[in-house]
Amino acid sequence: MTTLSKEPVRDRAEHNAFFPSPYSLSVYTSPVTDFQGFAIDSPYTGGQYKVLMIASDERYVQMKNGAYFSTGNHPVETLLPMLHMHHAGFEIDVATLSGNPVKLEMWAMPEKDEPVMSLYQEYLSKFEHPLRLSDILQEVTAEGSPYVGVFIPGGHGALVNLPESRDVKAVLQWAMKAEKNIITLCHGPAALLAAAVDEDKFLFSGYEMAVFPDCLDEGANQDIGYMPGRLKWLLAERLAKLGVKIVNEDITGRIHKDRNVLTGDSPLAANALGILAAKELLEAIRE
Repeated sequence: MTTLSKEPVRDRAEHNAFFPSPYSLSVYTSPVTDFQGFAIDSPYTGGQYKVLMIASDERYVQMKNGAYFSTGNHPVETLLPMLHMHHAGFEIDVATLSGNPVKLEMWAMPEKDEPVMSLYQEYLSKFEHPLRLSDILQEVTAEGSPYVGVFIPGGHGALVNLPESRDVKAVLQWAMKAEKNIITLCHGPAALLAAAVDEDKFLFSGYEMAVFPDCLDEGANQDIGYMPGRLKWLLAERLAKLGVKIVNEDITGRIHKDRNVLTGDSPLAANALGILAAKELLEAIRE
C-alpha cells in the first residue's frame, strides 16, 4: 500500500512556491461535489437582473516563512454557488481588480461532476476575460443598478489585494446601503475587510458569519501539508477584532444568513449556500 506524501509539492512556475501535498488533496478534494439538483422550480426569466462576482486574480499567497502557496479561488466554492444562481435565472458578471484572468485552484476541480464542469465551460470565457472592477464601478453602484447581489468566492487567493481594495469597499458600501445580498464563503469574507479601509466603524460590525476556521489554517493545514507554512494573518481573528461574530469553529458545511449577508464555512457549504443564495435573490426581486 502506497502512503501519500504530506509534503507540499513544488510549483515549477515560481520560486519557492508550492501546491498542496498529495495527502491533503486526498482529504480535501473530490472529483464530484454534493450537488443533487436544483431547489428552484420557477427561475427568473426577465433578463434584467444580474449578480456581480468579484474573483481573485492572484495566484500566490506568501507565508510567514517566505514560501508561497499556489492558490487562487477554490473551484467548488466558485462554481457550485454560481450553478444555483445561474439556474435561478441570473446572469453572473465576473470581475477582478486588474481585469486579469481569474485564478482557480485547478487541483481542486471536480472534473467528474458534469453539471459543475458544464457551467465552468460556459463561463470559461468570462474567467479568462473578466471585467475590471473599476471600469464597472459606476454602473454597479448607480441608481437602478441591474445587480441584485455580490458574490465573492472562497480560496486563499481572496486574502491578497481584495481586503485593501477601495473599489471592493465601494461595492460593499453600495450593497449594504441598497440592501443587496452579499454571498461569500470560506476565505472569501477576507474581501469584506475592504470595508474597514480608512473607517472608524466596520460596516459589518455586529454581523454573524461562517468562515474558514483559523485553527485549521494554523493546525491541520500545516500537519497534512496543505500549505507550505503559516499565514501572515488570520481571517476569523481579524474579522472578530472588527466586531464580527464567527458562528463556527470547524468545517461542517455550515451556512449562515444574517440579514443580507450569506456565508458558508468551506467547500462543504458551497452547495447549500448556492441554494440559499438563489432563493434569497429571487425573493428580493419578487418583493
